[in-house]
Amino acid sequence: MQPTSDQLAAALDHIRAAPCDDAPIEMLCRRPGFGQRDFLPELTLTVDQGIPGDRWMTSPWMKLPDGSPDPRIQVSILPTRVLNAVWLDRETQPHPGDPIIADLDCSYSNLPVGSRLQAGTAVLEVSDVFNDACVKWKARYGAAAKDWITTRENVHLRLRGLLCKIVQDGVVTMNDRLIKL
Repeated sequence: MQPTSDQLAAALDHIRAAPCDDAPIEMLCRRPGFGQRDFLPELTLTVDQGIPGDRWMTSPWMKLPDGSPDPRIQVSILPTRVLNAVWLDRETQPHPGDPIIADLDCSYSNLPVGSRLQAGTAVLEVSDVFNDACVKWKARYGAAAKDWITTRENVHLRLRGLLCKIVQDGVVTMNDRLIKL
């Protein structure tokens, strides 16, 4: 089951009403390999290795000119309300794989590029890389969900969430909240 354009449009007011700060964390996920998900009670976040055991270190979708993983995509944060709008069939559709799912307003007006978030004892910096959703997003959640992310009227909301680099090592747990610094 995939959401329709009308269902996604109807979800926008609820998504816009997400907390701007002090956001509860709903899920933590590590991706050891393609299509693999480990749901954990805590994640270690490091400047040098990203999330140890996550595929960012070995198979990033963005690399620096020297071939190393681009730190601007170490951690993605997906808003809970967006996840709930698109992930309708949790039995057969895979989790999108974002390490942090939080009830957070990810819009540019709330979290401009360079903003910092406290995630447990770690600190994340909002990247300039726009998360426009990959082909897997479209395959899993439908063309309407992909178009919804990239339509001009919605781009400012960053519906697909934030991409962040880790600027201070630490640990984030399910009991933590994302706090704007």
